[in-house]
Amino acid sequence: TQSAPRLTRHYRNLSLILLLCGAWLFWASHFHSPFDLIQEYGRFIFLGITGAIFANSTGAGGGVIFIPVFSSLNFSESQSVATSFMIQCFGMTAGAISWSLYYKKRHLEDAAWSGFVKAALLAAFFSVLGFWSSQLLQLNSPSSLHTSFSIFSIVLGIAIVISSKSSTPITRAIMPVDFLWLALIGYFGGIITAWLSVGVGELVVIYLMLRGLCTKMAIATGVIVSAITVWSASPIHIFSTNSHALFELVLFAGPGAVIGGLLARKLALYLPVKVLKLFFSIWIILTGSVMLAS
Repeated sequence: TQSAPRLTRHYRNLSLILLLCGAWLFWASHFHSPFDLIQEYGRFIFLGITGAIFANSTGAGGGVIFIPVFSSLNFSESQSVATSFMIQCFGMTAGAISWSLYYKKRHLEDAAWSGFVKAALLAAFFSVLGFWSSQLLQLNSPSSLHTSFSIFSIVLGIAIVISSKSSTPITRAIMPVDFLWLALIGYFGGIITAWLSVGVGELVVIYLMLRGLCTKMAIATGVIVSAITVWSASPIHIFSTNSHALFELVLFAGPGAVIGGLLARKLALYLPVKVLKLFFSIWIILTGSVMLAS
């Protein structure tokens, strides 16, 4: 009786893999010289895997991995941001689905995860609002804000390192005041994400962790908020004829990001909470340092 559902799940997963492979081959067929394409861009599948693992195991976007790499390849700023957004549409979506299924299976009735769905959707809504406010009002990134956010990230990363050395963290449910703060963080985080392709997921996770909520719930929230935010940018960076994204690179980095997004949750669940906090704080410090140096 138990083998039937497992067999059904096996065939369902196999059908999904075949469908995705077919879609990838169809997309690849639209490019000229497929063998030259693989030779030139095939290595970027590992970039997608690496970026998505870091992004979906910490709740932050993969832009802090992608942007420095693209800069080293002399991509323009518009190419770097657009390509980063497009890759994250693959990786953050895979991570968001993975974390959502984990919540539904393990924590649907868990008091520590109460308010998870509302928090994620609320922060995502205001993040999208912030992103499009930046676009429609033409809010350009001032260097002072860039520098301030970098220092802010480093300081918060150090604060999390210090807090991770304390005893067992206090886990509580999300309070009504947290929804107000998540709305504000989501809005301004969305503006920052519009500039840098990274920002809102980190800010959401930092806030929830410093409030003493479940670390894994905080990461899951950040992943979902980031996924919705990057997809909200698709009319500009994916479907627009004026998109600056390098589709040849995304052809390989995108599937890699899907693989990384699916592996990331297992990494996050495998690590103890304190180690996960330390891992996340290092990520935040790295993000701030890279942004400060750029």
